[in-house]
Amino acid sequence: MFTAPLDRREAFIYVLVEHQSGTDELMPLRMLRYMMRNWDRYLTEHPKARRLPAVIPLVVHHHRRPWSGPTDIRELLDLDPPTAEPVEAYLPRLRFLLDDLARLDEPALRARPLTPPARMTLLLLKTAPGNPHLAADLRRWADDLRAVLDRPDGIEDFVALVTYIETVGETPTDELHDLFAKIGPEAEEAYMTTAEMLRAEGRAEGEARGEARGRAEALVQLLTHRFGPLPPAACELVRFASIDQLAAWTTRALTADTLDEALR
Repeated sequence: MFTAPLDRREAFIYVLVEHQSGTDELMPLRMLRYMMRNWDRYLTEHPKARRLPAVIPLVVHHHRRPWSGPTDIRELLDLDPPTAEPVEAYLPRLRFLLDDLARLDEPALRARPLTPPARMTLLLLKTAPGNPHLAADLRRWADDLRAVLDRPDGIEDFVALVTYIETVGETPTDELHDLFAKIGPEAEEAYMTTAEMLRAEGRAEGEARGEARGRAEALVQLLTHRFGPLPPAACELVRFASIDQLAAWTTRALTADTLDEALR
C-alpha cells in the first residue's frame, strides 16, 4: 500500500504483485475485498470520518504467459448484455490497473520514468524466476544495477534485489559472482555477504525441518504403540507441528489414557 496526493487529498494506491502460476479469473473480486479491508481499517483508525480515501488498485502480473482474465468486476456478473443494460447504472463498478510484465519488452521498460530500484524490480520480476541464464541477461543492465548502489541508502535496495535473485533464480553462483564483481567492489561484497547469509539460513532451516521430521516420526511410533493405528487427521496434525509442540505431545503421550488426551 502506497499513498499519493490526489487533488490535494491523500489517496491510497494498492499494489498487488501477482505470483500465481496462471491468471486468476476472480481477480476483480479479490481486489474489491482488499479495498474493503483497507477502508474498514481506515474507518477504525478514523471513526469520525464520513468520506473514504480513494483506493487505486494495481495488479503487477509477472508470469511468463500474458494475463488473460477479466480486469473489471462487471465481467464476472452472470448477465447477458440485454439483461444488464436496463440495470447497468446499479451494478457495481471496479476496474483495476494491470501491469502485465509478460507483454513488456526491455525497450519499453527502459523508457518508463522509473527510479533504478523500481526498474530493476520489474525486470527481475519478469526475468529472474527459474532463469539459469540470469547473469548473462543482467550484463546489459549492469549500469542500472550500479545506479541502484549509487543512490542514498542504495545498498539496502541492492541487497533486496540480490536476495530475490538468490531466492527465485537458478543461475550458478560463480556466474553471479562474476557479474557483480565486474559492477564493482561494493556490489561484489554485497552479493557475497547476502548469498552466504541466505545459504546459512537455508542450512539452519533444513536442520530444523530435519529435526522436526525426526521428532514427528518418533511421536507417531509412540502414539501407535500406545493407542493403535492413528487416524489420518492425527498423522497430519503431528506432521505439521512445531518442535516445541512435538516435545509437549511426546511428554504427554507417555501418561495419557487416550489419543485425544495426548494431542490436546
